[in-house]
Amino acid sequence: MSRVPNVSTSEHRETVHFGQTAITFSVEFRQRKHLGITVYPDLRVGVAAPEGTDLEEIRRRVLKRAPWILKQLDWFDRFRPLPAPRQYLSGETHCYLGKRYRLKVFAGDRDEVKLKGQYLEVETNRINDRDTVRTLVQAWYREHARTLFLRRMEACLPRVTGLTQTMPPVLLRRLQGRWGSCSKAGRILLNVELIQAAVDCIDYVIIHELCHLRIRQHSRAFYQLLSKVMPDWEVRKS
Repeated sequence: MSRVPNVSTSEHRETVHFGQTAITFSVEFRQRKHLGITVYPDLRVGVAAPEGTDLEEIRRRVLKRAPWILKQLDWFDRFRPLPAPRQYLSGETHCYLGKRYRLKVFAGDRDEVKLKGQYLEVETNRINDRDTVRTLVQAWYREHARTLFLRRMEACLPRVTGLTQTMPPVLLRRLQGRWGSCSKAGRILLNVELIQAAVDCIDYVIIHELCHLRIRQHSRAFYQLLSKVMPDWEVRKS
């Protein structure tokens, strides 16, 4: 069986066949203990594997998860074509806590972003500078995300019993392909863009990561715990 050299972040592509369906995926070798499979909204399938993992073992794992991979691909395919990149111009639709707002950019003496009625208003004296508008909007999202995520974390934390941490550290990042993650050190990382989703969905992601503080892997025990803590988690996830 073939084995890839221990070269950090080396990457190449592989294909396996599940019945009549070909599943093409990228393989990236990293300094990690466990193999992870991710299906992205643009229909890419990626495998992050510990350095030196046997390629046959990777193919076997992908085939084992093939039904789930195809289900995810089918789900994401329903939403294609993907939304065009934001232009940060007046009239664009932006989301906040599950509701849609129209972006309104207008000239003013100060740089400020605020919600007003059905509009996300941006006041700036550089209305023709899209980079400035983007920076202001993203900073507004980050500020509100930090406040709300911490508040929802405090509300959700008592629901997951048996934790050794009273309040896990919460970090905010712009993530690709995931809404959140939980580190071995117990830090919870949340995607800033989650602030665009409804509070019920935000709570699901937080509860999901809090459950990982007790059970690291997506095992049967993990989903049993998740179902006990949040019985409607599948509805919220969808």
